[in-house]
Formats: sequence, C-alpha cells, structure tokens
Amino acid sequence: MIPDIPAPDITVDGTGLLCVNLLLRPRKEIDAASPGTVAHVIATDPTAPLDLPAWCHMTGHHYLGRPRPA
Repeated sequence: MIPDIPAPDITVDGTGLLCVNLLLRPRKEIDAASPGTVAHVIATDPTAPLDLPAWCHMTGHHYLGRPRPA
C-alpha cells in the first residue's frame, strides 16, 4: 500500500540524471529548505527507488515514499 503523501513544497527535477548527479541535485535545494519541507523528486533513473530512501537515511531526512499513480 502506498501512503498518502502531503503536497510538495518544492519539486526537484532529476529527469535524465543518474546515480550521484541525481542525489546531488536535491541536496542543493533541500539544504536551503526549512525543516518540514516536503520535496518531490522527479527521477528517471531506474535505481532511484533504492537510492533516494538510502540517501534520505544517510542525510537525516525522511523518505515519504512514492506518490500514488494518478
């Protein structure tokens, strides 16, 4: 079951970025955000569903999951 996710405060477009570059893009924008900010990361990298939760864990952020299909 996919959880309900709050509306994002910021959107980070990582379309076409792979691995490390995908993880560096949100860090720049998220580091500037206030605590509690919800970020929506758009990713086309097939490993993003594994990489993003791990990145959140390593950097002290909370991974809220994947949004429900429209």
